[in-house]
Order: sequence, then structure tokens, then C-alpha cells
Amino acid sequence: MEEQHRRALRRGRARLVAELRVEPLWDPLEQRGLFTRPMLEELQSAGSRGEQARQLIIDLETRGKQAFPAFLSILRDTGQGDLAEMLIQECESRPLPPQLPDLRPVELELREEKQRKRLPFLTGIVSCWISQQALGIRRNLIVTCPCQDYAMKADPCGHCLIINNVNFSRDSGLSTREGSDIDCEKLERRFRALRFTVLTRRDLKAQEMVLELLKLSRQDHSALDCCIVVILSHGCQTSHIQFPGGVYGTDGKPIPIEKIVNYFNGSNCPSLRGKPKLFFIQACGGEQRDQGFVVHCDSPEEEAPGGSLESDATPFLVSSDKMDEPDAIASLPTPSDILVSYSTFPGFVSWRERSSGSWYVETLDSVLEQYAHSEDLLSMLVKVAHAVSAKGRYKQMPGCFNFLRKKFFFTGH
Repeated sequence: MEEQHRRALRRGRARLVAELRVEPLWDPLEQRGLFTRPMLEELQSAGSRGEQARQLIIDLETRGKQAFPAFLSILRDTGQGDLAEMLIQECESRPLPPQLPDLRPVELELREEKQRKRLPFLTGIVSCWISQQALGIRRNLIVTCPCQDYAMKADPCGHCLIINNVNFSRDSGLSTREGSDIDCEKLERRFRALRFTVLTRRDLKAQEMVLELLKLSRQDHSALDCCIVVILSHGCQTSHIQFPGGVYGTDGKPIPIEKIVNYFNGSNCPSLRGKPKLFFIQACGGEQRDQGFVVHCDSPEEEAPGGSLESDATPFLVSSDKMDEPDAIASLPTPSDILVSYSTFPGFVSWRERSSGSWYVETLDSVLEQYAHSEDLLSMLVKVAHAVSAKGRYKQMPGCFNFLRKKFFFTGH
């Protein structure tokens, strides 16, 4: 979408949320190819009319170059031409030019004696252009810089939602995820021990997953310090902008990880602004099996018991009519205070033992047990990646997308 069109939607968002009648829009939006039926069902589950309108405007920015003119046409066709004209006017108005800081020259005289000792390559007088405003800001930053660790003083320190999908409908073509209950029990115990209020939901369809996530994101987290979401399910690849991959509901319908994360960003969950939001995804990122390459290592290779190793991979093809156009960009602010930990590198399978659970969760639980009271989260995830990558004949490489601004310690520092 063109920048001027995105700007118009953002400037007109308040009026659109207040006045937009969304009910007549659903069918034309699908007929014009702007949204698929599952996308529209998700929008309709956003809550009140105003909340549906807000989410529609946010998502509209990701639907490509033709989304804006098509939306204007739909507004006129549904008797909302006044809103279309408002957007056109906003589109034509120019943004205010940025105000440049006042730059003044500051002369620095370098004496010859000190010059020889410290800066032998400079001679004479050097004139440097330095912003006095920038110097003041820099001094303030140094003086008022906050603590570099997230506060974790609340008790409980936050909510933890675990979605554990084990049994899938026959029509979905997805197998039963044996061993997932073991993963779920481990994580329930671990996060309760780390002072989280844990809520577990089992075998949810895609729409039910969305409703649980929305319910959590709409709670008041003001008195809490953190929020955790864990998803144990089959996974797939999806088109994305920020966070790759998707997870399946038990009905075989996928939900992009990006959509899940965005429910909790600063725009959609104000009471979690500035607080860490952690996502742990035990699901495949694709279908490739990583056989690794030979390296000299001090630790022996761990072979999995024969016949019990399964993957959470599921083929997922995105048709051209469902993919965002190449120029589609994120409609939300760059995520902050968010970390998404994946059980495997995007595009590859994630392995699970029927008897002991997944490699990733088993290792994550062990590392948290040993180090959660002394090390920060990123350091622990490196340990998890190292341990999991050494397992078995087929390889698996966990990874994370980190947008945390500070160090995260479960026990607080």
C-alpha cells in the first residue's frame, strides 16, 4: 500500500472506528479478494462493532496496493460515501515537514602539546558542528537511563496461557500429537513454580484459539509484570511480515504466529505496554528434515529411540490469491518487549517423542529448572538451542525473534 494511503487510514482511524458500519462490508471485502473468509471470521470475533472496525483498518494496510481504492469503492457502494470522501481528503493533505534541530558551530582549539600526545594526526583548529539540543538529550539519557532489567516483582508476576492441541479432526488430515500432554504438564509445573498463573486449554479449533488469545489480551495486566503464551500444535509455513510460521487448530485451519503476537502488542493490549510478552511455539516451521553436517564435537550424539520419533510438520500451500502483495508492510508499530521462541528454524520440522515429549520442551524445561534463578532468558535459550541441536540423526535448531529492550530474569534482579 502507498504511504499516502496508509497515512490517510491512520489519520482517519478515529472517525472510522466511531462511525464505520462493518456489517455491510464483509461480503464485498471477500468478493473483491481483499480478505478470505477465515480472515473475515477472525475480524468478526474481535468484539464490538468499534473493535471490529479498528482491527479491519489495521489489517487493511497489509492487503496490498489495490486495497485502498477498493475499500473506497466498497464504502460508496454500502452508503458510506462520506467516510470515503474523508479518506480522500486525508490522502491529499501533506504531512508536516520535520523540524530540524538548531545546529551551531562549536570551535575546539587543540593545543599543540596535547595534540602530539593524544591526536598526532590533527593540526590547528577543528570546527565541529554539534547540535546543542542533541547534547542536552544525550546528557538526560545518561542521567535518567532506567534499569536494564525488566521488573518482575509482582506475585503472581503474570498470566501464562498454554494451548495444547493433541487430537485433530479426521477431515484435517493431521495426526494425533502423542507426547504433547507430557510437554504440557512439564510447562504447567515449571511456570507455576516461576510464579505465573497458568491456564491450559486443550484441543481448540482455530476460532476457539483466537477467542482464548483475545480474551487474554483484553484482560487488565496493569498489576502484573509479564505475559506468556505457549502453543503446542502442528505447524506450517505462512506468508508473513514480521514473525514466520503458523499453528493449526484441531479443525485443520492455520493461524499465523504474526497474528497471535499482534494481539498483545502495544496497540492492541495497552496494559502490557513496556512489559515483556513471551511466546513459546512448539510446532513445525515447515517440512524440511535437517540431517546436519559433520563437525568435531566433544559430546556424543544422542540417538532417539527407534520408531517413536514424530514431527509436527504439515504441508501447507499458500495460493496466490491469499498471499499479501510483495509491497505489503506491517500495519502495526514495530513490536517491542516481545520475544517469540520457536522450537525449530523456519522451514524445518520439529521432533517429538511419544514417551517423553518434544525435544524442545524437554530441554527448555530442564534449562529453566537449572538456570531460571540466575541467568537471563536469552542466555538460557542459547543453552536450549545448543542442547537440542546435538540430538539425534535428524537435526533441529530452535531459534527466537527477540524484540526485548532489556534483560529478562524470571526471578527479577
